Amino acid sequence: MNQTSLLEVRDLTTIFPTETGFMKAVDGVCFHIDSEETLGVIGESGCGKSVTAESIMRLLDEESTDYRGQILYNGTDLLQLPEEKMREVRGNEIAMIFQDPMSSLNPVFTIGDQMMEALMLHQKLNKAQAKQRAVELLRLTGISDPEARFHAYPHELSGGMRQRVMIAMALSCEPKLLIADEPTTALDVTIQAQILELMNELKAKLGMGILLITHDLSVVAQMCSRVIVMYLGEVIEEADVVTLFDNPLHPYTVGLLKSVPRLDGERKGRLYEIRGSVPSMKEVSGSCRFAPRCSFATDICRSQPPRLEETAHGQKIRCWHYAAIAEERRGSPGHHE
Repeated sequence: MNQTSLLEVRDLTTIFPTETGFMKAVDGVCFHIDSEETLGVIGESGCGKSVTAESIMRLLDEESTDYRGQILYNGTDLLQLPEEKMREVRGNEIAMIFQDPMSSLNPVFTIGDQMMEALMLHQKLNKAQAKQRAVELLRLTGISDPEARFHAYPHELSGGMRQRVMIAMALSCEPKLLIADEPTTALDVTIQAQILELMNELKAKLGMGILLITHDLSVVAQMCSRVIVMYLGEVIEEADVVTLFDNPLHPYTVGLLKSVPRLDGERKGRLYEIRGSVPSMKEVSGSCRFAPRCSFATDICRSQPPRLEETAHGQKIRCWHYAAIAEERRGSPGHHE
C-alpha cells in the first residue's frame, strides 16, 4: 500500500441476515485508493460492488448488518466511528453518486432546496451563501441556466441533467473521496462522455480520489489507473489498467474482456459468453467460487479456495492455475505483452 493512501480497505466482510441464515455479501475485500487516483471496480451484477461502496459509507441498516475488517480513511477506521461522527464524514469528506438519480433525489423538493440542505449542514453556510454556492455548482457541472434549474423539481429535468445535479450535490462540500456507482448508467453516449470528462476535470481541480463502480469496460479504460475485479463478494484480480487489458490472468477477467463487442469491424463468429450464470451467495462453498463456470477447473479448484496472490509484476490474482493460464496465453497466436 502507498503510504499516502487516502482510503485503505482491509479484509472487509459485510454480512446480512436472510431467512436461511447469514450471508456474506462482501467477503474479505482489500484495496486502497490514493489521492487523485481513480480505482475501477468491475464485475457482473450481484458480485458485491455496490455493497462494498455502501459499506464504506455505512449506509446499510446497522441493526441487521455485521461489518468486519477495517475501512481506514486518512488512518481513521470508519467502522469504529460513532454514527454522529460518521454523519460528518458522509458528504463532507466522502461523497457518493448513486446509479439512479431519480430515486436519489427527493421528488417533493426543488433541486435548490436539496443542495442548500447539504451546504448549510456541512459547510455552515447561511441561506444566501448556500444558494449562491448551489448555483455556482450547477454552473460548474455544465447545467444551462442554473438559476432556473435551481428552482426546478427533479421530474422537470432530463436524465443527464439529474445526473449532473447528483454530481454537483456530491461535490458541494469538496470531498476528498468520491464514490461513483454506475454514474453513467442509462445515459446516451454523448451525455456519458460529458459526465466522465466533468469527473476527470473536477478530480484534477479538487485533488480527489475516485472509486468508480461500473460494468462498462470502455469507461474503465478511459477513467481508471488501477482496476479490481470482483466475483461473488471477493476480489479475484487487481492490476493497473494497461496490464489488466493486455494480460488478464483470471479466467473470469479473460471472459469479461472477450465478451465485449468489437467496434473495429472485425468479427470472428458469435460473441463470446461466459458459460453458466452467477450463482447465489447462498451457494458459496469452500472452493473456488468461479469453478462451476471455469474451463480450467480441476479437483483442487472444487475442494479448496485459492488465496489472492501477488505476482512479481504486482498483479494480484485469486486462481490456482493463473501461471499455466498465463503461459498458455503467451503461446497463443496474436498475443503480445
